[in-house]
Amino acid sequence: MDRPAARHALEATRRHFLQGCGLGLGALAFRSLLAREAGLPAPSGRARHIIYLHMSGAPPQHDTFDCKPKLQELNGQLCPKEFLENRRLAFIKGHPTLLGSPHSFRPMGREGLLVSELLPHFESIVDRVTVVRSAWTDQFNHAPAEMLLYTGRTLPGYASLGSWISWGLGSLNDNLPAFVVLVSGESDPTGGKSLWSAGFLPSEHQGVRFRSQGEPVLFVSNPDGMPPEVRRRSLDALRDLNEAEAAATGDPETRARIEQYELAWRMQSTVPEVTDLSREPQEILDEYGAVPGQASLAANCLLARRLVEQGVRYVQLYDWGWDIHGTGPGDDLVNAFPKKCAQMDRPVAALVRDLDRRGLLDETLVIWGGEFGRTSMNEKRNGSTYLGRDHHPDCFTIWLAGAGIHRGRVYGETDELGWSIVSEDEKLGIRDLQATILHLAGLDPFTTRYPFQGLEQRLIGPAEGPRIATELFS
Repeated sequence: MDRPAARHALEATRRHFLQGCGLGLGALAFRSLLAREAGLPAPSGRARHIIYLHMSGAPPQHDTFDCKPKLQELNGQLCPKEFLENRRLAFIKGHPTLLGSPHSFRPMGREGLLVSELLPHFESIVDRVTVVRSAWTDQFNHAPAEMLLYTGRTLPGYASLGSWISWGLGSLNDNLPAFVVLVSGESDPTGGKSLWSAGFLPSEHQGVRFRSQGEPVLFVSNPDGMPPEVRRRSLDALRDLNEAEAAATGDPETRARIEQYELAWRMQSTVPEVTDLSREPQEILDEYGAVPGQASLAANCLLARRLVEQGVRYVQLYDWGWDIHGTGPGDDLVNAFPKKCAQMDRPVAALVRDLDRRGLLDETLVIWGGEFGRTSMNEKRNGSTYLGRDHHPDCFTIWLAGAGIHRGRVYGETDELGWSIVSEDEKLGIRDLQATILHLAGLDPFTTRYPFQGLEQRLIGPAEGPRIATELFS
């Protein structure tokens, strides 16, 4: 690069830094004052850690946490015409019939919350969580819905929720990433790796994928024939070259590359230890249903607890296989769905109990849910005789626990057929959820922003309207 070009890059980087360094202590204090004057709640910082359990494919709320006796009563009858007027459904054709759940419900906890019989272990944590039945989105296909949920946009190239947390708060352990991703099921989530991308944020804030089977992190260990001392010398030489490049150009990505190489070096000693589930007592393994060396949601739930114990700020779990359309026995409510519930119920309940037992739940926000809901009607795609539900954005159920969330509460209500949310005031949109998570983590969702493409980008989007759902807080 010639000298004028290098000078221009350096000046541009200085401007970029001055524009993007708004998370200094003084700026945070000023923003808190602005928020107070505007009547907005100051960031709480109750959540030192976040564990987000995403059931990729969208579990049906009618068959888990939102029991609908009226829907059961009208099972098999044609759905109301207003369900279809001015509606665009993903796969349902013609005039479908209503579908009551093929599974029974029973009361659980102090409040007698009706929960599917397929989730017996949930009873042990029902009094620790808030179940939200009034979540909604404006996307009805998997990839854009997941992209909106985690990056605030439906297209690739934007920063994910975990990356915002990493960038805004940093790491609590210099030897581990601030943002870790764990994947189970037979596939990656539909939205792909963009769901844990750093987007326009510095690249060291992207999610690092850990594995519970095989090499914990790909390409971190030394190649065969390279002893640690040789690797250290090669990293030192590479660092010197990158330092020279950074000094000449001021490119922030060169700095990020230096940090990533150094973190990878430190991870060589810490990651094998933290991911070794055989270090856990047998009774803990049995509680989760985890088998060391096997890839599963159970293993990932136990690994998530170990990671937050070691200071990882944000752990994202994706479990693929919840797209219950009913096109055959592999994705229906009678055969496939009970298997997925059995794989999920035990370890997720164990995770919440374990965090609580260790005193970590008060500082760890746990979120469970999918990307949208399912219809009250049977999809019956191409005349299928199997039971399943189509995509439905207007209402779905999630639950939250820990970090200042009410214990043992239900928030929001859907109508008697589970088609729409009853109260406008209780609607929890995707951007509301994002704002609430950032607030609990200690970041102001309205002023946490980053310059990109000529705009001050925010996770919650550029428009007014998102709110912090303080009614979920204890």
